[in-house]
Amino acid sequence: MKAIKILPIVFLLLTFQSFGQRVENFSLEDILNGEMFELNNHNDSRAIVLVFTTLSCPFSKLYENRIIDLYNNYSKDNFVFAMVNPHFGNDEEESKVNVEGRFKGKISGISMLNDGSQSLTKQLQVTKLPEVIVITPSQTGFAVAYRGAIDNNPQVPESANMKYLENALENIQNKKNPSPSSSRPVGCNIRLLN
Repeated sequence: MKAIKILPIVFLLLTFQSFGQRVENFSLEDILNGEMFELNNHNDSRAIVLVFTTLSCPFSKLYENRIIDLYNNYSKDNFVFAMVNPHFGNDEEESKVNVEGRFKGKISGISMLNDGSQSLTKQLQVTKLPEVIVITPSQTGFAVAYRGAIDNNPQVPESANMKYLENALENIQNKKNPSPSSSRPVGCNIRLLN
């Protein structure tokens, strides 16, 4: 009987821990243009969409065009998009030359952030590639509104019937809290530095 009473409390604690998590200001360099991307500079945006990704993860490659499409659809409504690379400079393939070769001219307006130190990755407790964190500003600071998968079908975009990120952005656009506020990301594991 005691276990039944404790279970809802544990569930609530886990829910509150993942949804509404406060986000401290961060500043990361954009790999493509060398400019600094600082969270505090986006107080007036509707949301900041961080996509944790690398060049080498096959799952990340499968989602690149979908991210660009979402950017094209939502950036005009003041949604800020940035791709965050937690392996940049730590693997031979994750270099400035390779990032430029893959994205220069392909994306315009999406920052490619160097998190080679993994400070942001650890702060937000990101574990998969690609994994999305949607942050919303308010008068009390920044908070995570959605975290998890982009959709439920990495390999066949047309077969994705649960478009988690798109639904979250639609909810935010309509001044609602994203529902669901989280989903389980699927992809490559982030190799954390010691």
